[in-house]
Amino acid sequence: MTRRRIALISVSDKTGITDLARTLTKFGIELLSTGGTAKTLQEAGLEVTEIGEYTGFPEMLDGRVKTLHPKVHGGILARRDLETHRQALEEHAIPAIDIVVVNLYPFVQTVTRPDCTLEHAIENIDIGGPTMVRAAAKNWQHVAVITDPSSYPALMQEIESSGGAISQETRFQLARAAFSHTAAYDSAISNYLTATNLDGERKAFPAQANINFVNVQDLRYGENPHQKAAFYRDLVPTGGGIANYAQLQGKELSYNNIADSDAAWECVKTFDQPACVIIKHANPCGVGVDASALGAYKKAFSTDTTSAFGGIIAFNRPIDAEAAQAVSEQFVEVVIAPQIDHGARDIFSAKQNVRVLEVPLTEGANDFDYKRVGGGLLIQSPDVKNVSANELRVVTRKQPDTQQMSDLLFAWRVAKFVKSNAIVFCGNGMTLGVGAGQMSRVDSARIASIKAEKAGLSLTGSVVASDAFFPFRDGVDVVAEAGAKAVIQPGGSVRDEEVIAAADEHAIAMVFTGIRHFRH
Repeated sequence: MTRRRIALISVSDKTGITDLARTLTKFGIELLSTGGTAKTLQEAGLEVTEIGEYTGFPEMLDGRVKTLHPKVHGGILARRDLETHRQALEEHAIPAIDIVVVNLYPFVQTVTRPDCTLEHAIENIDIGGPTMVRAAAKNWQHVAVITDPSSYPALMQEIESSGGAISQETRFQLARAAFSHTAAYDSAISNYLTATNLDGERKAFPAQANINFVNVQDLRYGENPHQKAAFYRDLVPTGGGIANYAQLQGKELSYNNIADSDAAWECVKTFDQPACVIIKHANPCGVGVDASALGAYKKAFSTDTTSAFGGIIAFNRPIDAEAAQAVSEQFVEVVIAPQIDHGARDIFSAKQNVRVLEVPLTEGANDFDYKRVGGGLLIQSPDVKNVSANELRVVTRKQPDTQQMSDLLFAWRVAKFVKSNAIVFCGNGMTLGVGAGQMSRVDSARIASIKAEKAGLSLTGSVVASDAFFPFRDGVDVVAEAGAKAVIQPGGSVRDEEVIAAADEHAIAMVFTGIRHFRH
């Protein structure tokens, strides 16, 4: 006698569910369902047994209690390989349930709405759904659990090709996905509730931080060959980040490639004009803006042709053949752009080791920045602050002219992505010298001017950005002696008057932003 096969279906996201249900019924699998899902399946012409009819117990408490019943969980949890379990099912007239298709109340979508109240959030915490999912995933050797509509097509194909069966390997993969799904769901609830007061007021940071990422790939090694590494992306993908890359050609990305590509992409996408950023060891060694991608690249590359060797090059505009030809004349590790046209692809294809990435150019940033420390984690909001000309305060007798103001804003935007202490000389929409990561701001200023001299670039009439205030006048003296005629900095030092006086002595303009951009 052939044993009945039953699929329990209860989903909030009904995408593709009727197609999956039809495939199941094609192979004699009976459908058991709840509320809205049962109605959807019935309207599609499918024969469905509602859960209340199945258990003999009606849904109650506004749907809070419908699947929490021994006839449901006994059918899911019973091990078919144990005689005692089979006897218990027979004694209590409980059919075995072979497939569980469940996705949960949309808690995350609910709490991200600005009008969401604490009461509404609580009502969108699923209880029966996670219970069924966990039960089915625990019993994966006998039950298939499906939580993600995107997995339906592959599953339907397997069912069709196998005559209605689901392999043990697939059931195990589905179980892993199911436990990850409920873990992420509970994490979201914890993050919300531990950041929410009884009156519904939200805090910026929860009392418990639960972070969920999914492994994209294991990497060959970490920063150094003796370190192991892997690349993870947000469980719920967000647009605009390097994690959304599509690799068109080249070797596998390394740990350092990804880290530097992120620095390049985050910098270049902040510019409105066509821009190019060249990154080396997490620092911009050249940045340029121009009317075209090619023009921007030429400006960025000329800043520091030595450091650009083996760098990461990012564009915020599509790359055409002309730009690709110029880039391909240098040794480059990674090229990034929102689009690589066919002519550019043909050119890059001659250098198969060059990694070429397309990344969607969309707005958005990570919700938080994380930094691991011994035994703990630092969490902060990302530094997405930019300033406009009307937010600046001129503090010197000399006023910056229109071109200087444009270059000051450009330099300030670059300085945000340079490791502290950061000093950036700029002019005519390009970097001229970059000093990064020094313990002394004066040393950063000197290094930046030395870099410009080695590149054969004149600093006469240039502008300078400093990511934090000048603590003494000596930094201003150094940049003025190098030829700078305008400075942008946060201000806020106890010696601001001394620093401003030094700028007036050198007859240079100085503007304060009121904010700093430390980057460690």
